[in-house]
Amino acid sequence: MKIVNRRFLFFLILSVIILLGESCKNRSIMLRTPRDFKFDDFSQITSEEQYKIGLNDNVEISLSTNKGAGELENVSNGDNGIIVRQKITVTVDYDGTVKIPILGRILLKDLSIREAELLMEEKYKLIFIDPFVVIKVVNKRVLIFPGLGGSARVLNLTNQNTSLIEAIALSGGISGKAKKIKLIRGDLKNPKIYLIDLSTVEGLKKADLTLLGNDIIYIQPIDDKITNFSGRINSVVGLLGTFFLVYTILPKN
Repeated sequence: MKIVNRRFLFFLILSVIILLGESCKNRSIMLRTPRDFKFDDFSQITSEEQYKIGLNDNVEISLSTNKGAGELENVSNGDNGIIVRQKITVTVDYDGTVKIPILGRILLKDLSIREAELLMEEKYKLIFIDPFVVIKVVNKRVLIFPGLGGSARVLNLTNQNTSLIEAIALSGGISGKAKKIKLIRGDLKNPKIYLIDLSTVEGLKKADLTLLGNDIIYIQPIDDKITNFSGRINSVVGLLGTFFLVYTILPKN
């Protein structure tokens, strides 16, 4: 009886210590990758990479005739006839189209800004003289997780050329590991994932990257195992003391 009770107590103490050790792990870390995970090659990102218009984007379309004369002159008539100036904001519907006055529905999904402008100018040529179209996506945004619980935010890209370092500054800076910043881009079913190290000046070359709409910036939180352990050490000591007391008063026969 004595041997059984003491063995049972030993394994019970061991199980509690293991469980407490597991509880010290940092549960706030998201988007974990295996140790041998192969990140995408950052050098493959080119300055020519362009944002593609997507579903639910708010697209601002500015139209003027006579090759954009209306954008430069505050007049209603020109030498070649009436100058039209129009600005509307439309939303890309579930089928990838937008509804435009006069033109009806136009498919813009998956087009770059330049491609969309050229398409709209071709459509307007049937109605206006030398149409000039400027398109902006006014609700482009990125998700930023700066490395501290409860501080994640959605950042609207009011500047079309917002860089990674600018976005981090706008979000309040880095609260986690500067050497472990993940940039997640593209279709979330098969995204490209880049690892960026901003703990050195050399990393600034990557931080100058221009963000695209729907990019995700994830800064890995600082591992809080030590903090968690020190917070639980008193509980462990208390439990061990209790088990030791029970162990000493167990029947010896």
